[in-house]
Amino acid sequence: MNDDIRGQQDEPELLRDQVQQVLRHRVLVAGGLLAGLLAGGWFAYGSVATYESSSEVLVRAATINPYATNGVSVDKQINIGSERQMAAGNAVAERAAERLGRSADDAGDLQGHLQVTNPPDTLVLKFTYVAGAPKAAADGAAAFAQAYLDYRETQTTSTVTNMISGYEKQLDPLAKQREDLLDQIDQLQSDTEKGTALSAQANLLSQITELTNDISELKALDTTPGYITVKAEQPVKAEGLGTPMLIALGGVVGLALGLLGAWLRMIFDPAARSADTVSRALRAPVLGSLPRVPEEPLLAADGALAEQYRSVAFRLAYDRHFADRRRLLVVEPNGEGTTAAVVAVNLTACFAETGMSALLVEADLRHPDLARRLPEAPGARPGWAGREPADGTPWPGGRHIPVDAGESGTFDLVPGIRVPHVARTLTSAATTRLIDQADAPNTTVVVLAPPVLSYADALALVDRVDGVVVVCDPRTVARTALERIRELIDGAGGQVLGAVLHPGGRQRKGRRKPEGAVTIPASPVTAEAVTRDPLSSGTR
Repeated sequence: MNDDIRGQQDEPELLRDQVQQVLRHRVLVAGGLLAGLLAGGWFAYGSVATYESSSEVLVRAATINPYATNGVSVDKQINIGSERQMAAGNAVAERAAERLGRSADDAGDLQGHLQVTNPPDTLVLKFTYVAGAPKAAADGAAAFAQAYLDYRETQTTSTVTNMISGYEKQLDPLAKQREDLLDQIDQLQSDTEKGTALSAQANLLSQITELTNDISELKALDTTPGYITVKAEQPVKAEGLGTPMLIALGGVVGLALGLLGAWLRMIFDPAARSADTVSRALRAPVLGSLPRVPEEPLLAADGALAEQYRSVAFRLAYDRHFADRRRLLVVEPNGEGTTAAVVAVNLTACFAETGMSALLVEADLRHPDLARRLPEAPGARPGWAGREPADGTPWPGGRHIPVDAGESGTFDLVPGIRVPHVARTLTSAATTRLIDQADAPNTTVVVLAPPVLSYADALALVDRVDGVVVVCDPRTVARTALERIRELIDGAGGQVLGAVLHPGGRQRKGRRKPEGAVTIPASPVTAEAVTRDPLSSGTR
């Protein structure tokens, strides 16, 4: 059985188990979701609304004939990167501030609201302006676009004017030389001298004509810097995700953080939490999970709780490791052992219900109390009961109680008593002979021992039984505790048959003496008559 459990688990099952464990931390997940919704609402209602407006400008170069196809295209003369830097510069910002009716000192503040971009493979500059009001956003984008065009046209016009002025300064001396040369030609008589003067006149005329043509071209130059292709308009709604989207986004982020917190809580949570984790820690199957009931009786007569006990008992009765020799040890990891006692009593009753001769041995010699909690049934005692042990040990000889289990029938109880030396008593020959009653045909022996991690009593009985059933609450028991129990039982030569899970926090009947409970017959050696060793009497 354990070899099968040690096999590698399917990844989907492990993933499903982890998801279930994460979802068990509903408070963290719900807290993260609520925090995210609140944060989204705070951002939605607490942030200032912003409006964005854009204006686009098609940049063009100054040219005489924009449709001429010869030579290099004028568009190639434009460095759009430099134009974008110029559009976002201080000079354009000062002009935009003037158009908006603000001082030049506010240019830096206006630049903080502006973004100039260039769509790929175009000569278009997009001016995007962000403001707290729709009209302010539209006015800002329009002002920057027009300021850029004005500044660029001013620069182009200034350059053309300077060039014309330079050409005119070159043209005036040439014109004066030409006039002087014409006067000299009129006074010359020799043909040779006239030919030389006429040749000089032709050269001057050629230079004057070239300069005149350059001036004419510059004056005819179209200095239009570009065109506004998209005018800025007042935005209809504010920028951003909007209130519903912000709240939804906050909820998604909060849910993710809640799941992350739940996952971290699961990773660092020492408790087992799930049946699969208990099974992996013990390397044994979970035999059953007890339902939560308002008040748990010591003997469950009917209902879902009784059926679960019958299911566990049936599984144990047909387990190949337990069916050979009917010896079963029931323990808890830690605590007072009250839940293990309830499970041991009900399993014994279920075995008796199947027609077996069931015997319950209360090997908890530190805090025994089953005798006063279970009703006695009239009937004859077996032959081994009532005989004093040959080795003189105070337990278990001479103590036998038939217990009335209602419709399940009856079973025998060997109650525990306080003894001075617990370990010596549990390893005595009398205890071995008592547990060996399971060798009789159709007989089952269930042994109840104190918590494994609190006392070593259970380990003294491990090699005398055929298997151990661990009773635990997966929400409170640590994985390391279950692994420690498995190591201790394996080291003592025993085997964990499985686990029975029970929900914590259930209300149990008080430990009052029920009607029909018996008083343990006095023995030759009682707990009151013997001076106890503090270590063996259960004190720490």
